[in-house]
Amino acid sequence: MGWNEPEGGNRDPWSGSGRDQRPPDLGALAKKLGERVQRLVRGAGPSTGGGKGAGAMGAAAIAGILVAVWLLSGFYIIEEGRRGVVLSFGRHSATVAPGMHWHWPFPIQRVLRVDVDSRRLTTVGSGGDSAGLVLTRDQDLVHAQIAIRWQVADPARFLFSLQDPERAVRELGDGALRQVVGQLPMSALFGSDVSAIERQIREIVEAGLKTYGAGIRLDGVSLQAVRAPEPVQAALADVERAREEAQRLVDEARTYREGVVPEAKAQATRIREEAEGYRARAAARAEGEVAGFLAIYEEYRKAPQFTRERLYIETMEQVLERSSKVLVDVEGGQPVVYLPLDKMSRASAPQAGEPLERAPSSAAPAPNGGESAAPSRDRERSREVR
Repeated sequence: MGWNEPEGGNRDPWSGSGRDQRPPDLGALAKKLGERVQRLVRGAGPSTGGGKGAGAMGAAAIAGILVAVWLLSGFYIIEEGRRGVVLSFGRHSATVAPGMHWHWPFPIQRVLRVDVDSRRLTTVGSGGDSAGLVLTRDQDLVHAQIAIRWQVADPARFLFSLQDPERAVRELGDGALRQVVGQLPMSALFGSDVSAIERQIREIVEAGLKTYGAGIRLDGVSLQAVRAPEPVQAALADVERAREEAQRLVDEARTYREGVVPEAKAQATRIREEAEGYRARAAARAEGEVAGFLAIYEEYRKAPQFTRERLYIETMEQVLERSSKVLVDVEGGQPVVYLPLDKMSRASAPQAGEPLERAPSSAAPAPNGGESAAPSRDRERSREVR
């Protein structure tokens, strides 16, 4: 049966069987321990001859134990993601990586642990109404807020270069924000591309940290919020709507251009190809005409009179075949009769069901002044008309 069971009675193995369980008197224990140590240092008894030797041996043993405990206290462990900065009499002597290490115990050396893996965030311009109020180049006030992400790069510099590194980051960020925004108009802060502003702020903060030797590495700077004061927010809303409308018109114009330009290029290509074809046809026709003229010239050199007559007849044939009027020559030197066949055809067409038969054309007078003989049927028709 166990000592702590209900039927087992009060049998505490640490306090003795049959005694009540009470909390130990720490003061009495410390006093007893002190007395034992004193007896060990002074020796087993004051009257024995070997008391001094035993006392010396006891003191040496205690001193050895204390030294061993003191040396063992120099072992320490650096957790993952941290670095240990070892100080020797308050001066930096080493920086150790994660793992188990040993150093001379206090007061010779001590170790400070620094978190180097955590990414810290410092917000600038997130206080009250006056915090983050920045003056722009065009003398306007805006509320601007940035977030700076950073981590420790050099633990020793981080501990001893600046008294308050986070405050230094905040003040550098505030100064950089005011410097960059002060060089820009208010409209640039409300644009869609703020990467240039963030890049400039980061460069200024990094330069300041490098000057101070802060041992801090920046991971990024982001412009979180930019808003105008209450009295001008309505006007800025109108400006934003106008900017969106302008962007919409630009997009529409770009779309129209993308549709019209290819069509215009295709039309220009087609016109160019047609012009090239016309030039080729015109050149070929001209070359053919030149060849024809040269051939006619050779024939003309051989028979000038015959060639002139042939050219005259061919020319008159080409002219008269496109004319709707007919000239009828008569014998005996009578005047030439003009027959308006086109008008006669229009006048007789509604009455007669058959179209008017066109009179054959008479031959044109020869170039030597002779008259060509007209058919007898044409002469009789001309006399009837007279």
